[in-house]
Amino acid sequence: MSKFDCVTRPWGKYEVLLDGDDCKVKMISVNPKQKPSYQYHHKRNEHWIIISGTGQVKENDEIMSASPGEAFYIPAMSKHTIMNTSEEDQLIFIEVQTGDYFGEDDIVRLEDDYGRV
Repeated sequence: MSKFDCVTRPWGKYEVLLDGDDCKVKMISVNPKQKPSYQYHHKRNEHWIIISGTGQVKENDEIMSASPGEAFYIPAMSKHTIMNTSEEDQLIFIEVQTGDYFGEDDIVRLEDDYGRV
């Protein structure tokens, strides 16, 4: 995937800003009242920085509020998702992946509202 490709998902979309050997950077937009699957990764850590909107981060069954300026570190093997709690606004955040592999096939889905488990 080249820089600036936009990928649509049932919960929103993401745009790859950087796809390097040492990290991958995405801008992720979650639609109102939606969330990606509750998942974990074997080979990558994720750093999330909330840009706009409000929501909740669920990590290993702990729920934390998420608003602009807040940051979250999701280590490899940690179960996680982010939920947009707004009725009308997008939840937008930057995700910086670190580790030794950044492929989408390193997603292990545990729960999913869209039948992808």
